[in-house]
Amino acid sequence: LIAGGPAILPLLKKYGVAMTPADSEHSAIFQCLQGVPPGSLRKVILTASGGAFRDVSADELLDACSNKPEWVRQKATTHPNWDMGAKITVDSATMMNKGLEVIEAHYLFGAAYDDIDVVVHPQSIIHSAVELQDNSVIAQCGWPDMRLPLLYSVAWPKRVRMPADQWERRFDFVQLGSMTFKAPDNIKYPCIGLAYTAGRAGGTMTGALNAANEMANEMFRDNKGLDYLDIPKVIAQTMEDHRQDFDPNPSLDTIIQVDAWARDNVQRLAASVQSRPLAV
Repeated sequence: LIAGGPAILPLLKKYGVAMTPADSEHSAIFQCLQGVPPGSLRKVILTASGGAFRDVSADELLDACSNKPEWVRQKATTHPNWDMGAKITVDSATMMNKGLEVIEAHYLFGAAYDDIDVVVHPQSIIHSAVELQDNSVIAQCGWPDMRLPLLYSVAWPKRVRMPADQWERRFDFVQLGSMTFKAPDNIKYPCIGLAYTAGRAGGTMTGALNAANEMANEMFRDNKGLDYLDIPKVIAQTMEDHRQDFDPNPSLDTIIQVDAWARDNVQRLAASVQSRPLAV
């Protein structure tokens, strides 16, 4: 959807079908919007765990990248709350995962980018929320567990009763105790800004962003020419390089071509990226 939104959305409209989200954040938003009248949505609030480096300052992370790059590589593939694959875990560490979710939220719910906020919520209990025109905020809560959003995506509009012995323990606010929230550090997480920039451009730019990130992420994990701080550098440069071939209304074939080009471009950039400044 991130890359193919410009091609997928017209098909949904053409055939009159609905797309039910399976990601935890977008499932949460989808659940919060059930029964909400059209035109009532004011803001989408995406929550983020903060990833592997949420308790590390920008200066500390910069120092670690310079002096302990292998520690950074290992740390980036370890998530504090969720048990996910290596690629998504690194995306969480850079917070590109949240940037990609911003783009998904735009395509899924029609929210303008100025009306999509990211909030760091370390406990991962509120999976996302919506603010409505009357100032009400509706949030979806639960323990970090992907089974519920996956179940709801296939059961919607019904709710399936799950036996207690086949499910996560029932949610308990008293057992939880407290929740905390803070704004994301845009200096430490430049990938968030890159995603907003790509989303506002639309067209093929989101596909270029996504493909560049996937290749950079893979090269970082495999230690093939890119360190942690290089990930946003090559993504930013790939987006800049794509401006000359940008297509605001792409076909699916064009989106696929841009995907392949962006991956090749990241590999080409890898040799010289260390000397490039980061431009967001």
